Amino acid sequence: MNSASKIGLMSRLVVLMVLVIGSIAEAAPAETSLPQVFKQVSGAVVVVRTNERVLSRQSGEGGAVSVAKAGIGSGVIINAEGQVITAAHVVQSADAVAVEFVNGTVVRARVVMSDPAADVALLQLDRVPPGAVYVNLGDSDAAQVGEQIFVVGAPFGASHTLTVGHISARRRPKASLGGAGFGELLQTDAAISQGNSGGPMFNMQGEVIGIVSHILSHTGGSEGVGFVVTSKIAQRLLFDEPTMWSGLDGYLLTGPYARAMNLPGETSGLLVQRVAAGSPAERIGLRGGYLPAEFGEESLVVGGDIVLAVDGIPIGAANSYEMIRQSIYQARRDKRAVRISVLREGREFELSGS
Repeated sequence: MNSASKIGLMSRLVVLMVLVIGSIAEAAPAETSLPQVFKQVSGAVVVVRTNERVLSRQSGEGGAVSVAKAGIGSGVIINAEGQVITAAHVVQSADAVAVEFVNGTVVRARVVMSDPAADVALLQLDRVPPGAVYVNLGDSDAAQVGEQIFVVGAPFGASHTLTVGHISARRRPKASLGGAGFGELLQTDAAISQGNSGGPMFNMQGEVIGIVSHILSHTGGSEGVGFVVTSKIAQRLLFDEPTMWSGLDGYLLTGPYARAMNLPGETSGLLVQRVAAGSPAERIGLRGGYLPAEFGEESLVVGGDIVLAVDGIPIGAANSYEMIRQSIYQARRDKRAVRISVLREGREFELSGS
């Protein structure tokens, strides 16, 4: 092959390489930018507003009085039926719940599922406004430490605020109410503040991989140590094996606290702090406390019922929370009443209801 032929062949090869590379570049989807992803998902993020009655120490005679209290959190719409995932602590004892959309539309909602130990809850909108947007739950198991994420919520009431960060770690939640923690929490350095609770953590594909739960802070503000419940746990507890909302806000009494409240033997119990109006806990007859009190570093409301067992499963025993959750789940499927053993004013008795 002479020099001219070689040059001609090389030229054709170069042209071919350019065409191949160009076609690959044209076929490859352009990477979606953060502003683009935010624009796609922002409409699915809502502000969750609550109202409830709480006890205040302020009264003319130095006692406690009941006062109205407004609460705020965040949430995310996850289907066309108008179901909203939020944090359990935002809505657990709320008498009324409403959801505010990005355009200012406010729609009433009701709590249908809630798991305080995992801190996830599911709301159902009374109606779905025209043009409402929803997003999908992603696979939190596929998320990796170091992966970029973003959080959208209402810190201090400033709705649809975006903060950006990374997944810092995977953490095992602490045991609660006598049971092991559920699955994992994702730790993030994205700024999270009061009002972000219940808001979504998104991956860069615009999928929800977590629900904001809480922060660790010395000041009360964001210090870059936030925790979200994984989407896998939310899927399990709200859809696959749904947990009924009780409307009960309680405090686990163990050890010296249990003895101070005169619980029988070496038992533990759940001190009922508050019962939401119209909730299953109210319908079954459980009573909340009426007197604020200080126990060491804890601020409690005493005078209410103390739940000792549910369907014969003692509160505070090993794995009791998971066992009770499964028992209530099965009772709902079997359409049978749940039995609750209660200590009230020093007397033990049983309540039942569905």
